[in-house]
Amino acid sequence: MNVSIQFLGAAGTVTGSKYLITAGSKKFLIDCGLFQGLKELRELNWSNNIIEARSIDAVLLTHGHLDHVGYLPRLVKLGFKGKIISTAPTSELTAIILEDSGRIQEEEAIRANQLGYSKHSPAQALYNTKDVKHTLTFLEHVNDNQWLNLFEGVKYRFLQNGHIIGSSCIEIDINGKIILFSGDIGRFDDEMFLPPIQPQRADIMIVESTYGDRLHPRTQTNEKIRDVILENDRKKGTLIIPSFTVDRAQDIMYEIWVLKSNGEIPNVPVYLDSPMASAVSKLYFKYSQWNVLGSHVLHKLMESVEVIRSVNETEELSKNTISKIIIAGSGMMNGGRVLGYLKEALPNPNSTILITGFQAEGTRGRMLKEGAYEIKIEGKYYPVNAKIESVGTLSSHADQHDILRFLEKIANKPEKVFISHGEPMAANALRVKLKDTFGWENIIVPKLLDEFTLF
Repeated sequence: MNVSIQFLGAAGTVTGSKYLITAGSKKFLIDCGLFQGLKELRELNWSNNIIEARSIDAVLLTHGHLDHVGYLPRLVKLGFKGKIISTAPTSELTAIILEDSGRIQEEEAIRANQLGYSKHSPAQALYNTKDVKHTLTFLEHVNDNQWLNLFEGVKYRFLQNGHIIGSSCIEIDINGKIILFSGDIGRFDDEMFLPPIQPQRADIMIVESTYGDRLHPRTQTNEKIRDVILENDRKKGTLIIPSFTVDRAQDIMYEIWVLKSNGEIPNVPVYLDSPMASAVSKLYFKYSQWNVLGSHVLHKLMESVEVIRSVNETEELSKNTISKIIIAGSGMMNGGRVLGYLKEALPNPNSTILITGFQAEGTRGRMLKEGAYEIKIEGKYYPVNAKIESVGTLSSHADQHDILRFLEKIANKPEKVFISHGEPMAANALRVKLKDTFGWENIIVPKLLDEFTLF
């Protein structure tokens, strides 16, 4: 059986993860993510030529982040009729993420048409909530750490990799050859999740490189967050924490709860403005075996915040001048509830924006982190007078050290290693490190749409 791989996303970038495996007459995808960030990447979401949806027999998902599942409704609209397979938490999380994505895209199209800031007339959603509802009928979940048949001669299994709830690396066995997809690897010292399961063998490897060129800072997360909160309270200002609603919101809630419990910060009100984050938090209770906090702590976290549910509440809170902390989606500030708060907070020198995760090139978060003096939101520019802070220790991605640790128990020498899901500098740095550390030789950093014969 001839087997090949084509990189339809996450090549030279950290977004749009899509890997097409052709095994004889069968074709299947590992992940089906949405491109985010730079305009030229986002435009790929609209292309009907990047993928032949009707020819795809199945999709396997490593985890439920938008850049790994967000293209699924588009794939279905283009004619996909196969199975979408994942772990149970990933399946439920995918439903939450896609429902939110469809709603946001509908709302943004309506707003763009009302305000006239889109170049398209009329502006349209990539997909809507009806498309999402149809897509969810294709979802199936299976147990992790169990070999299962996909097609004749093709088996697969999911192994927990500690990135977010439900996340896994995927091993594909094709007639005895093992293809390993690392997925987004988690950290070995994560406070919320079990450490990644280390794979034992890989003939072909596809490994992520988000932080392939760096180590996470050694500064304590709680100390940095404490200092930012104390400074914000001194100014009696508003602290905005744009947050990824999966894992990151829960991380931030946990850190603030611990600081309050220890008496290190005042009892400043904390608001969670992300209906999706609230829904995701419920999965932590349901799938407690995937995290290490326990239901008692999880209940305390939810009790420690006031959940904002309606758009009207968001608008009222954004204009409220009391000293407060607001955790709001989305993490890279390219959409979601956080935009309403940024409009009020960015021009205000008493406000603080705390960036807590990776910011892809071309996102508002990246611009703020790199010192932009103004930010465009819905066709209007807002001056950046607020203080911009950043904490790098909350990342749910492995750094270079953890990536090496994840791979260190692979006993054989892989025939080919592909480095994906990283910007060029990070991917190349990891390529060199893998060669020097393990003596692996055939290490490739693919470009978008590159195709390779595997065996």
